[in-house]
Order: sequence, then structure tokens, then C-alpha cells
Amino acid sequence: MAFEGLADRLQSVMNKIRGKGKVTEADVKEMMREVRLALLEADVNFKVVKDFVKRVSERAVGQEVLKSLTPGQQVIKVVKEELTALMGGEQSKIAVASRPPTVIMMVGLQGAGKTTTTGKLANLLRKKYNRKPLLVAADIYRPAAIKQLETLGKQLNMPVFALGDQVSPVEIAKQAIAKAKEEHHDYVLIDTAGRLHIDEALMDELKQIKEWTNPDEIFLVVDAMTGQDAVNVAQSFNEQLGLTGVILTKLDGDTRGGAALSIKAVTDTPIKFVGMGEKMDALEPFHPERMASRILGMGDVLTLIEKAQAAVDEEKAKELEQKMRTMSFTFDDFLEQLGQVRKMGPLDEILKMLPGANKIKGLNNIQIDDKQIGRVEAIIRSMTKEEKINPEIINASRKKRIAKGSGTSVQEVNRLLKQFDEMKKMMKMMTTMPKGKKKGFKFPFM
Repeated sequence: MAFEGLADRLQSVMNKIRGKGKVTEADVKEMMREVRLALLEADVNFKVVKDFVKRVSERAVGQEVLKSLTPGQQVIKVVKEELTALMGGEQSKIAVASRPPTVIMMVGLQGAGKTTTTGKLANLLRKKYNRKPLLVAADIYRPAAIKQLETLGKQLNMPVFALGDQVSPVEIAKQAIAKAKEEHHDYVLIDTAGRLHIDEALMDELKQIKEWTNPDEIFLVVDAMTGQDAVNVAQSFNEQLGLTGVILTKLDGDTRGGAALSIKAVTDTPIKFVGMGEKMDALEPFHPERMASRILGMGDVLTLIEKAQAAVDEEKAKELEQKMRTMSFTFDDFLEQLGQVRKMGPLDEILKMLPGANKIKGLNNIQIDDKQIGRVEAIIRSMTKEEKINPEIINASRKKRIAKGSGTSVQEVNRLLKQFDEMKKMMKMMTTMPKGKKKGFKFPFM
């Protein structure tokens, strides 16, 4: 997670005050000194830090905290609320034009990941919101920019509008919108040119595209890893174009995360989406409250639930429950469950969303290797149909064959068989468990 260092610092500060039955002004002052240092080290804008510390201090020594039965908890609540407000308060949703298509201009400096993010956003609009987007290649200067967008379009099975690099970007955008109306696309995503730095020629061209296309959204794609520079870039683009939103990329990298905490306060432009990885589905709507929760180690259960809902097929889940009841759960069912869990994203990221995960020693260093799950899948796929249904028939020679077929060892095959056996015993316990005790019992991978 982006805020690794900041999260660790803030969580240790919060832990000191959490259980206090009485909180004095001196306690708050000491806590805010540490919070201030943590934020500055995370590259949060100096003025933003100053205002944040002032607001939290005023509320933390006010009546709502001092007269509370749990003042320590109240202080943490204040910090969370102010952190949420700092990042924009509520989630800022994407615009929808009253008459389609909704036009989105994607702007930013070269190297921030603008073209890839354009593809990711189109993918999200189609998958999450059931929209029909059209990608527009309007960057005629960067070598291979058009080709890159066309490749992404092929990968996503999504149309890309391009007129080559000899037609003006304004003309490309105008024709693309006409085409989108004709073919009933809901969204038009215009991938505009970037530069290595902000210059007049770039801004003039972007202003012309804005004037001719009258976009519903102008999204700045900015690299979170550039820290304070990301805020300066956002400020410049906002002054010239009037941004409607920011998309932060590389928020999963080893970054101090200060940009995410400063952009809204400095530019008054909401962060609408964040890029959390390389894959085409690694773009998420930005929820300030959930991010504040993650930073303070309170987990992010809502995002976890959303990921599970998107990944788990409800009909199959019911079918699986039935199989568990009748004790007919097989290795094929297990394989299907693994596939659904993988759809939720990297397992180490999912673990970090659990409340209290920050208290698990060494969790930050855990690298849950997807290859390990891949090995389990390979073992199961090397079994015969009969072996998947009745694993008890797997003797020594069968184990050797399975290990050879899956490129693993007999020990790994043994380990999996043992785990599967334990799981089935657990299911048996569940089916014989009194109703009251079953409540709240959740089976792994469900």
C-alpha cells in the first residue's frame, strides 16, 4: 500500500492514545507533534499539514473529546474524520451526460501512465457500470502512442478511434464524438498528448480540444510516486484547464503518499480514481473514508466486500453450499473457489484490508506468491476425474504421477491432500454444528 511508512507512524501514535481514560491538552500536543512529523515525512504539503494539525488540535481538546467516556477513542475518531475531509470527504462520482456520449478528456505529463489509465478506466466503465466506451487516440506526437492505445483496445476487445498522426487532435476528437453518437457509445475517452514538462504549446492544444468537445470531465493522470511534484502539476493543469478530477497512478508503489493527501486541499480538485497495480483491472474509485481507515489500520471491509461480490458467482456459491451439506465437495469445486479468490486481486493486498491487520506482526513483509496458488491448481489439474472425486484412492504411484505432471514434488502433493482432508472434516463439523453456533461461521474461500 502506498501509505506504508505514514500508516506505520500514525498507527503507533494512535496506539499510545487509544486506551487512555483521560486525555490532557499536553497529550494532544505531543500526539500532534508526531502526526505533523509523520505527514511532512510522507511529503504532504506544508500548508496542508499546518491546517490539518490546527483543526485536529482544536477538536481534540474540545468538549466532544474531554467529556467523552472514551477520550482516547474519540481523538482517533477526530483524526479519521479530518483525514477523510482532507482527501475530499465523500467519494466523488464520475459524470454522466444528460445526452450520451459523456466526453472525458484524459490529460497529464508524459510518463504518468495516461494511455494505460485511459484503457483501465474504459475497462472499469464497462465492467462496473455496464457502459459502452470508445477510446480515442488523439496523441499524435509521441511515437507509438496511437499503436499503444490500439493494442490496449485489442486486449480489452474495445473499439479505438484513430485517424493516424497527420490529422489534428481537435479534428480527431470531433470526428470521434460524431462516431460515438452514431454507434451509441455511452462514453468517449480522449487520450491527449503529454509532454515531459508543462509548456504553452501543450496547454494551447488542450484548451482547443476542450473548447471544441466541451467535455463533461477533464481528468488529470498523475504519478503518485512524484510526491510534491504531483501536486504542483495538478495545480498548473487546474489553473489552465479547470480540472474536474484527478486519477492517481502507482499508488501501490513504494511511495510516501503525500500527493493523495495534498491534491484535494491544494487544488480543490477531487481524486476520482486510483491505480493500484499493473493489470487492466487495477483501477479503483477513490473513497476518502476508506483510505483514511486503511491509513489508520482500521481495515477496509467495504472494498473487500465489493471485491468479493464482483468475483463470486452467487449461483455457484449456493451450489457449493449444497455440496458442503451433502459432503460431496470435490477437488474440482476447490479449484473453482481458488479461481474466484484470485479474481479479487493479490492476496497480500486483500489481507491488509482486514480490520486489525496492522497488528499482525510482519504482515507488511508477507509476500503471498500467486505462483504458490498456481502450483496448487497445477496439482489438481494433474489428477484424473476419479482422483478429484475420491482423493483417498491416490496411492504412492499416483502421487508420483501427479507430482511429475504438475512440475511439483510428492511432498507438495501430500501437503495439499492433507489440507483438503482437513477442510472436509471442517465441513462435517459445520453440517453437524447446532444452528446457533453456525452463525457467523465463514468457510475459507467463501
